Amino acid sequence: MKVYLKATTYLLALAGMLLLSVGYAHALVDATEPYEILNIAKGYGSATLTTDSQGDPKIKGRIDGTQYGLYFYGCNDNNEDCDDIQFSAAWAGIPVSLTQINRWNAKKRFGKAYLDSDGDPAIQMTVNIDYGVSTRNLEDSFNWWTKVLEGFKEEVLDR
Repeated sequence: MKVYLKATTYLLALAGMLLLSVGYAHALVDATEPYEILNIAKGYGSATLTTDSQGDPKIKGRIDGTQYGLYFYGCNDNNEDCDDIQFSAAWAGIPVSLTQINRWNAKKRFGKAYLDSDGDPAIQMTVNIDYGVSTRNLEDSFNWWTKVLEGFKEEVLDR
C-alpha cells in the first residue's frame, strides 16, 4: 500500500507539472503570431497589421500621436515564423544634430537613435522574442517603447 501511495503521489505531481508547463507554453507570445502582437499593440493606441516591402508582417501604429512601425525579422521564405521584432519611428524635417543623437545613445539603454539617409532623426528598439515571451513581458516592451518615444521627443526633438 505504501508503494502504491508513493507511486500515485509521484504520478499526480508529474501530471501537475505537465499541465503547468502546457499552460505556460500557451501563455507565450512570439513573432510567429503577428495577430497576438497586434492585439497587444492596440492596447497602446491605434494599430493595423500590414506587410513591409519584403512581404513580412508589419504593424503600423500610433502611440500618443506618434506614428511608429513594428517590423518582424528573421521570417522564413513564406514571410512567416519570424524571430524578433523591431519598433521604429522617424521624424521628417526636424533638425537634430549628430551630437544630440550621440548624447541620447550614450545615456539610454533602450532606443537606438540615428540620422537616416535624409538626415532626419529616427529611433529603433529591437525586441528578441524568439522562443516566446510572456504577454506581460511583451506588454512591458511596449511600455518601454512608449517611454522611449516620449523621452526622445522631450530630450532630442524639442531641444
